[in-house]
Amino acid sequence: MSAAERNARPLEGIRIVDLTSVVMGPFASQILGDLGADVIKVESPEGDSTRNTGPAAESGMAAIFLGSNRNKRSVVLDLKKPAARDALQKIIATSDVFMHSIRPQKLGALGLDPDALLARHPRLIYAGLHGFAEDGPYGGLPAYDDVIQGMSGLAALTQMQTGEPRYFPTIAADKTSGLYAVIGILAAIARRERTGQGGFVEIPMFESMVAFSLVEHLYGRHFDPPRGEAGYPRVLVEWRRPFKTADGYICMLPYTNAHWKNFFSECGAPELADDERFATIAARTKNIAELYAFAGARIAERSSAEWTEICRRLEIPATPVKSLNEIIDDAHLRATGFFVTLEDEKMGRIKFPSLPIRFDGEAAQIAMPARLGEHTREVLREAGLNDAEIETLTATRNT
Repeated sequence: MSAAERNARPLEGIRIVDLTSVVMGPFASQILGDLGADVIKVESPEGDSTRNTGPAAESGMAAIFLGSNRNKRSVVLDLKKPAARDALQKIIATSDVFMHSIRPQKLGALGLDPDALLARHPRLIYAGLHGFAEDGPYGGLPAYDDVIQGMSGLAALTQMQTGEPRYFPTIAADKTSGLYAVIGILAAIARRERTGQGGFVEIPMFESMVAFSLVEHLYGRHFDPPRGEAGYPRVLVEWRRPFKTADGYICMLPYTNAHWKNFFSECGAPELADDERFATIAARTKNIAELYAFAGARIAERSSAEWTEICRRLEIPATPVKSLNEIIDDAHLRATGFFVTLEDEKMGRIKFPSLPIRFDGEAAQIAMPARLGEHTREVLREAGLNDAEIETLTATRNT
């Protein structure tokens, strides 16, 4: 492999038409763009709602939009108008992937139902990012992160641990489902390389998050008849939280038999390593609340710095709790170049977390998110529209 081939971005040459909005779909297409795909973000004249969510140095370029829309080109098309729908079809004809987060019952009126598009473009990969699988009773219902966290059991997990149902303080359903979308689209690209055929990829948020949460929490319900209730006890026990130290909090996880033996010795209770409640991982899981209560009481007697040094000596994973601001200034992330700062003529210095995946030691290139409609003329010209057609579409948009 030549140096040029080795340094090429993995998805170089793949074009993606992205009609998604908010976070799930844009987060997925951002990753694909980071990997080298040419992502064409098609927006209404009003733009993605996240363009106005959070602090901004420029109208239409707010923080939440910046977080999931880099490495894309922006095209504005008013799909209520036939000429715009025709233009979109021409863009799709030049593309490898079409992805959307439109509710399925609205696709037909836009000429975007999967059967019709795949009949016209048999090599096209059509990705539907839905709230729910279409063939179930929830198919076509609207869905947002909060709703899916509640339906998929995530809010119930916090209730099992704390007594009160709460959402995770991050848009976990949007981002996790977005990752599933990336996996599905990449798998479809690989299949097309092998077979020459595109196809329909469905990524439903509800099913994605149920699959995510039940990796460990299906637990005793894996079996028929059940060998226990759903829910992995170790992560649901109330004590499973950062341990309070004499001067702060620390996250630490003695896990193996050796970890716990060394921890018990450090705490002056070496006999607990042979206690039938704690001698094996199965016993510790069964008695996890009692185990963590003991650990918490002993950890509270010393400072965070003391426990950090002890855990390093005992090879027990541990770290003091870090704030979001501390993470942004983290020495390791600084040394690895994780955060990328770009200079923008209008907005000044803008910081981004990079794609954590590297290829042959090379990090992904980060490009500024596009202004609304910044690439409309460019992309329409690439799709074969002439100047008069482009003028008509852009004039309609501006009136």
